[in-house]
Amino acid sequence: MSTLEFNESLIHMQSHLTSFAMGFTRNEEDAKDLTQETMLKAIVYRDYYAAQTNFKAWVFTIMRNIFINQYRRKKKSGTIFDANKEFDMLANTAVHQEDALNLLTNKEINSKISNLGEEYKVPFNMHFEGFKYKEIADKLEIPIGTVKSRIFIARQKLMESLPEYQYMAN
Repeated sequence: MSTLEFNESLIHMQSHLTSFAMGFTRNEEDAKDLTQETMLKAIVYRDYYAAQTNFKAWVFTIMRNIFINQYRRKKKSGTIFDANKEFDMLANTAVHQEDALNLLTNKEINSKISNLGEEYKVPFNMHFEGFKYKEIADKLEIPIGTVKSRIFIARQKLMESLPEYQYMAN
């Protein structure tokens, strides 16, 4: 599949992706963010798509994995918002027991993040903390496209500087 065909197929799926994302998030803005991240990840990992296989299933799997990873990240941070249970705030009471390997991994990743330039590090950290693109743009007083671009570049720089973790992100 050529790059042009790939991109056209992805663009044609956008409304389907947004509908699928609404099933996960139950929130229009979160669904749009999830759709945008899914499309970005599909483009970045385009070379991993096996031609003549179900493209729609491949992209929907990317979205599902992104949602699951975000959910786990929010759960690990201590509190999650669960729209499926009448909008209750649920406290995460699990005890975090990090072994030495996790501590070293986190330390190495945080070190690489701190080495990013401020223009990339600030929006990346805000997005990682759960801020939406629009919120980041408003807070930093820059266009939303610039926010998305800087977060994308920060991810690229981190993947280049941490090649041993590249396949853990999928």
